[in-house]
Amino acid sequence: MLTTTLYRDDFYLSTCEAVVTAVNGDGSIETDRTCFYATSGGQPGDTGFLERSDGSRIALDVTRHGASKDIILHIPSEGQDLLPAVGETIVMHVDWPRRYKLMRMHTACHLLSVVCPFPITGAAVGEDESRVDFDMTETIDRDTVTGELMRLVAENHPIYLQWITDEELAANPGIVKSKNVRPPVGMGRVSLVCIGEDSAVDSQPCGGTHVSETQEVGAIHIAKIEKKGKENRRFRIRFGTPDALA
Repeated sequence: MLTTTLYRDDFYLSTCEAVVTAVNGDGSIETDRTCFYATSGGQPGDTGFLERSDGSRIALDVTRHGASKDIILHIPSEGQDLLPAVGETIVMHVDWPRRYKLMRMHTACHLLSVVCPFPITGAAVGEDESRVDFDMTETIDRDTVTGELMRLVAENHPIYLQWITDEELAANPGIVKSKNVRPPVGMGRVSLVCIGEDSAVDSQPCGGTHVSETQEVGAIHIAKIEKKGKENRRFRIRFGTPDALA
């Protein structure tokens, strides 16, 4: 059964009620709807727990996609003795502090793609450090990049979604910055993450989760720029200031 992905329309939704639709042989749990983000596009899937009617909890280790993007699998942590029954109503609780850090970090990666307008060859979003790889040969100063990132953060631009159809994306492939990772398609519509009034700062197809204004990202800096081949540079983003983490 397909899963209604509530997080696509509300990144700040951390809990919801759902009905169990399947418990698979590997222990993964499917529900009719979910507020849990599934691993995709370099962003890790959510962790958290399922609360049963008797108050007991089932800890979840990760969330990932099933056979298609519209099937979400919630993977229990090792050592869970009891699993819910099909048809059981449960309350889903996302590990919000972790999710919020990932939202801030993912947004920071978008800001970096504005400061460094080069094709993206790879990315990985982490709780404390993220990396973005660019197809570039230019030498660039990390402190200069940090300064530009913090300028965008301080200007507090709004961040919002617009939706286009899969067909509109296919007709306009140039709007995708990434060379290797394509935005999720197959569900009929694709979200554009827009930064600034009327997308004045940026607009990029992306299925990840993000904060609602740039100041929520907080203090970030470029910790390192690494040369990964003749035409590839890896930028490592961390929270805080360089002095704070020295």
